[in-house]
Amino acid sequence: MQKTTTPDTMTTSSEILEILRKKHMDKEFRWTPKGFTTDNGKTYRPEELLIVRTFRFEGQSDPSDMEILYVLKTNDGLFGYSLDAYGAYSSHDNEYGYNNFIRQIPQAGHEEQLLFTL
Repeated sequence: MQKTTTPDTMTTSSEILEILRKKHMDKEFRWTPKGFTTDNGKTYRPEELLIVRTFRFEGQSDPSDMEILYVLKTNDGLFGYSLDAYGAYSSHDNEYGYNNFIRQIPQAGHEEQLLFTL
């Protein structure tokens, strides 16, 4: 998958996931109706999370090959990610589900995003 936001050295979601793994920031946040959960057994609500960085990817040959990766930080210092298809191919189209939840999570300011380098 090609990165479509900026011409950067990282071009695929797997490359970014590998960098997150190496930095021990690879906890996957999985959606449940109660919030995002990880393998630490906690469930996080939007006010306990911060979107630190967002990456969008689009396939070169298949427009259905689109995904978005959110790098998240919890209020207790855990870093991880949530990965989902976006656009018409999102698997989370319930207004009260994933899309509504992710929109409620505050995003880091532009300066904070620049400080957060992979």
